[in-house]
Amino acid sequence: MSDALINGVAGAGGGIIAQLITYPLQTVNTRQQTDRDPKKRKNKAGTVEQMLQVVQQEGWGRLYSGLAPSLVGTACSQGVYYYFYQIFRSKAEATALRHKKEGAGDGSVGMLSSLMVAAMSGCVNVLLTNPIWVVVTRMQTHTKKSPTDPIVSGIEPPPFATSNAVQEVFGEAGILGFWKGVFPTLVMVSNPSIQFMLYETLLKKLKQRRALSNSNKGVTALEIFLLGALAKLGATVVTYPLLVVKSRLQARQAMGLDKKHQYEGTLDAILKMIRYEGLHGFYKGMSTKIVQSVLAAAVLFMVKEELVNGVRWMLLKDAAKVVKSKSP
Repeated sequence: MSDALINGVAGAGGGIIAQLITYPLQTVNTRQQTDRDPKKRKNKAGTVEQMLQVVQQEGWGRLYSGLAPSLVGTACSQGVYYYFYQIFRSKAEATALRHKKEGAGDGSVGMLSSLMVAAMSGCVNVLLTNPIWVVVTRMQTHTKKSPTDPIVSGIEPPPFATSNAVQEVFGEAGILGFWKGVFPTLVMVSNPSIQFMLYETLLKKLKQRRALSNSNKGVTALEIFLLGALAKLGATVVTYPLLVVKSRLQARQAMGLDKKHQYEGTLDAILKMIRYEGLHGFYKGMSTKIVQSVLAAAVLFMVKEELVNGVRWMLLKDAAKVVKSKSP
């Protein structure tokens, strides 16, 4: 099994576990980002209070609306990202070693190269998985008062399923509707790029510190958890406004005749948000996102590293058994 495949599978597994743990926070955060009701802004509720409101008004199930496609999207995104990340990383390492032989560099992958590797992996991931996240956003922001729900007195509207979200997106903009928000999402590739750059820099320094102290102690799961959390925190603070714009574009655009809530594209969304909401609008729900992202990233890194180490250990163990069985 190739190292790229091991990292891809481990990344998918870690992403799924992190998603299951933090999904209710993600749902509330998406609603915060797409909220354009001025009355709600005056009576702003905290994250926990908003979660309780969703449960009371719409039921527990709404906190997990879109979970199934989100898990598929997470598995695909993490698998695709880590697979291509390892491929691009291996090429960068090979190039660095070649440069060292030629008398340039120390043979290690520099910060700029790490950033480029993460960026290229992120672009491939975005282009392949954006349709899934458009559907997830529609399901997370759909409420029982949505215009798509049939108005029948005394009858509970049917659940808003994945097929309903797909039909809604296609009905609005055709096949291109599934790539709504792709431009800010591509720009947001800088988020995982910054995250992995910070993570690998911190990890490298920790290992160097251990080596200087002549310690044989490896990096623990808790340390990986903390490094992942710190790296994600830095990346989220820098790129959050782009995430809000992306969510606005992917959410349902039909808001009656109020044109200020209808976006024709990324630039139009940015200009209207500045005009009608101010800079504050770009940071809606940021505290919720920080908690969700940091927790999810920390769990992902921890689980991924443990899965990679476990798979490699099993492969080495199997290889040792094969060698032993062949020996006279």
